[in-house]
Amino acid sequence: MCDTQLLEFLENHLTERRQELFLKVVSERTRHFTVVLENIYQPHNASAVVRSCECFGIQDLHIIEKEHSFNANTGVVMGADKWIDFHYHKNSNDCINLLKNQGYHIIATTPHPDKNIGTGKNDCLLESFDISQKTAFFFGEENTGLSKEAIDNADGFLKIPMFGFTESFNISVTVALVLHHLTMKLRK
Repeated sequence: MCDTQLLEFLENHLTERRQELFLKVVSERTRHFTVVLENIYQPHNASAVVRSCECFGIQDLHIIEKEHSFNANTGVVMGADKWIDFHYHKNSNDCINLLKNQGYHIIATTPHPDKNIGTGKNDCLLESFDISQKTAFFFGEENTGLSKEAIDNADGFLKIPMFGFTESFNISVTVALVLHHLTMKLRK
């Protein structure tokens, strides 16, 4: 059932105030950005990402399950999973091909300035990221990061500046920082 059909059905069962809330929230949803989680294994992290996606109006969340199944923690998700469309993939290449066919640019998030990852002309810091193109942001496994497939097929690399000794933010924090900054920029 599409959003419009659902709203039409619910109109007879909702107060006017609740209908207005639904219309406002649906009008602020975006498919201009999508999030891809590659092989996330900690339910707390996966759940926090779902919640952040919903809070920032991201409609689609792509889950790549290689060795690890996606498991949401209901205590962390707090119902956010009801409002997002989940797309499951068994490997990165299928997900990448699908998104590229839908017109998305593949952007790999990585904290690594070395290993020849993200050291070229397609690098970008978060504050200067160009939001004019539909973008799929790839976030990798907690310990090892993104796969070789994701890195090799990325159209660009996104970094969040850090000034401490720690190598990276937690994945759920990274997703929240990226989505906050870029969805605010998109809505201006």
